[in-house]
Amino acid sequence: MTAGQARIPVRDAFQRPLRDLRVSVTDRCNFRCQYCMPAGSDACAPYLGRNDILAFEEIARLVRTFARLGVEKVRLTGGEPLLRNGLPDLITMLSDGPALDIALTTNGSLLALLAEKLKRAGLQRVTVSLDSLDERTFQAMNGASFPVGRVLEGIAAAAEAGLAPIKINTVVIRGVNDGSVVELARWFKGTRQIVRFIEYMDAGNVACWSPAAVVPGAEIVRMIGAELPLEPAEANYRGEVAQRWRYADGEGEIGVITSVSQAFCGDCTRGRLSADGVLYTCLFSHRGLDLGRAMRSGANDAELEALICGAWSARTDRYSELRSRMGAKHEPRIEMSYIGG
Repeated sequence: MTAGQARIPVRDAFQRPLRDLRVSVTDRCNFRCQYCMPAGSDACAPYLGRNDILAFEEIARLVRTFARLGVEKVRLTGGEPLLRNGLPDLITMLSDGPALDIALTTNGSLLALLAEKLKRAGLQRVTVSLDSLDERTFQAMNGASFPVGRVLEGIAAAAEAGLAPIKINTVVIRGVNDGSVVELARWFKGTRQIVRFIEYMDAGNVACWSPAAVVPGAEIVRMIGAELPLEPAEANYRGEVAQRWRYADGEGEIGVITSVSQAFCGDCTRGRLSADGVLYTCLFSHRGLDLGRAMRSGANDAELEALICGAWSARTDRYSELRSRMGAKHEPRIEMSYIGG
């Protein structure tokens, strides 16, 4: 988008704008988290070939196209995005384009090595997945025997580099890491780093999800509030996925993401672009729009815009709101590791 060129907002069938774009830069990951790509599963076998994955120039072109249609925030995801060689180069390309809020979600395993380079390239914010501070629990959940201390080193490096605010994502599974909730809240209280506790979702097909494993957001708030008093806080903006709760003593806040117990589809403004250039309009989609193929077949910018507008304008996705009615009757979904959650 050139200087002075206005965004052309596009809205879906429920008048939800397209404001946020999650861009997967790789389908590979060095963890095997049980809620995403469990050890022993064939969720991502085989991985995409090198020629199938979009080049950085192709990603940057698509991001510019989405920006013309109203996207304001871009979040780089994976798989594990820091496994993509040269990722700071992509961030530089995006930073040199239209004014965008550029963020990244990572498991933190390589963050200590790359935080400063990412910041210099133009990355603004980072979210780190951290499901427990207990070593045994954390290693069991990441499925790779990766030590929690190295993730904490990555968080510290990100803070030192100025990648703020740092958010910590914790997927809470009953009987697995629900006993870690209060400890995590206490650890990050007063650090300006915000822990967001996420209800275990039925994304993808390979995770052994069941409603009994879900710890509702209200229960999480009660657990923390019993030891660290909380009070509700207003959303920062329309469409914010996390319900905000601040500590009564003013030492920070937590977030709770309740896509199972209190669906927020009505305010969903997120599109998802896979590493091979397929646009999905919902985390629970089973089919998407292949923009990568269209681009490589010679589509010009206007044609790409028309394809995106057509897909978003027809969007009626609200899976989480309909989950209880659908029960077990749903079509196979794309794996979360493929589109970055």
